Amino acid sequence: MPALRDFRRRIKSVKSTQKICKAMKAVATAKMARAQATVIAARPYARQMHEVLGRVGSASREVENPLLTKREPKKVCYIVITADRGLCGGFNSNLLRTSVREVGKWDDFNLVAVGRKARNFFRFREWEMDREFIGLGENIRFEQGQEIARFAIEKYIAGEYDAVYMIYSKFVSILVQQPTVMKLLPVEPPEDEEGAAAAQEDQNKMAVEYIFEPSPEEVLNYLLPKYVENSVYHGLIESKASEQSARMMAMDAATKSAGEMIDRLTLQMNRLRQEGITNELLDIVGGAAALE
Repeated sequence: MPALRDFRRRIKSVKSTQKICKAMKAVATAKMARAQATVIAARPYARQMHEVLGRVGSASREVENPLLTKREPKKVCYIVITADRGLCGGFNSNLLRTSVREVGKWDDFNLVAVGRKARNFFRFREWEMDREFIGLGENIRFEQGQEIARFAIEKYIAGEYDAVYMIYSKFVSILVQQPTVMKLLPVEPPEDEEGAAAAQEDQNKMAVEYIFEPSPEEVLNYLLPKYVENSVYHGLIESKASEQSARMMAMDAATKSAGEMIDRLTLQMNRLRQEGITNELLDIVGGAAALE
């Protein structure tokens, strides 16, 4: 039977853990608010980029560009975006589970790990990685997305990859983070609801003849890499917002669980103390009765 001292020591330890979880929740809440604001501010630009690419692509279908070249997908690359740290619930495990399911569709695949959790997971499974990007920090910069995108573009143009996919967590709300698989290369119009609505709207409009300056080739040569870079950057900031939201919810749940554990331990300690007091009273009463 544990002694009162053991219960007091256990309660003190759980209270310390509760304070740490509460502090981490507060930090994650502040970081989540900044990351969410970044995502909301970047979405209109990404949506407009999709629409422009769709219009320009439909108006210049005869233009050849290496980023539009479709090949038989024999060598497929997956860019897997996870967090550098844990303590964020099922955020990393959901992304890694999705990556395992996706790579299982191919006999030959390549991996690019973004985040320590993805790198460590692939190392543990002894899967070779072509590149790893870790320590991106809390404030994602566009240059970081550019570096990842340019690496994928170079490999695709060189013929080392036949298709490139990105696995990231889409920020839906504070409570919902959705693992998403997006095809980066070859460049194709997005197949989401907004892209479908924009495509339907273009079809309903009268055919428009576009005039390109200086030429359709140069316009697409500039636009397509920017589209890929922006897509990777958007995936990074979406994942960062999802990570902070998942960490905030995980720390909130941990704080509540610690409070419930403290209440349970306090109740057990009080019962043990009451039992000790009762036994002492019985001894006193028994001793008094023996003296009579």
